[in-house]
Amino acid sequence: MEALRRAGIVERIEEGVWRVPADLVTRGQAYDRQRTGGVEIKQHSDLPIDKQLTAMGAPWLDRQLVTRENSLANTGFGAAVRDALQRREEFLIEQGVAERDNGVVRLPRNLFAMLRQRELDATAKTLATETGLDYRPLGDGQTTSGVYRRMISTASGRFAMLDDGLGFSLVPWRPVLEKRLGQTMGATLHGDQVIWSFGRQRGLSR
Repeated sequence: MEALRRAGIVERIEEGVWRVPADLVTRGQAYDRQRTGGVEIKQHSDLPIDKQLTAMGAPWLDRQLVTRENSLANTGFGAAVRDALQRREEFLIEQGVAERDNGVVRLPRNLFAMLRQRELDATAKTLATETGLDYRPLGDGQTTSGVYRRMISTASGRFAMLDDGLGFSLVPWRPVLEKRLGQTMGATLHGDQVIWSFGRQRGLSR
């Protein structure tokens, strides 16, 4: 907010109170484009690289291990990521998830899904203890509905907690939920896609 104030986009009325224009998102995006010289910045993870090294879920580093992209630079952040990938492999070997075969690190084909599910189950268990609600896992092709209570940030990504009063489900979070906290909605999972229903409106979110 302070950066936006200096740019003349928002106004601080008093401590903690701001005057925000109705087109804040549009003006904020224009400010970012101007500040970065038109370069688009995309956030891949809520976790910094060093926190991903020993994460028990499936962080962004694991996606890089699976896809084996060669677009990383040899200097700067690219070099830091390359080093982190090697250290992440060592951690996965220590955990018995991966193995070294004649100097080559072998990863299971379902690495990302396995680690993601492991973390999701642990997160759900903690939430069930906190809320007293039963966890209702959402499988591919299944539908759930409930009140969007909170956004859960994990190493594997963000999830929306939908509470139906007796139990809850964790659904991959998408930006379409940004202003939907406290609303009742439905969600149908199709692979990595989620079909959301808000009253009579429906929208497909990837």
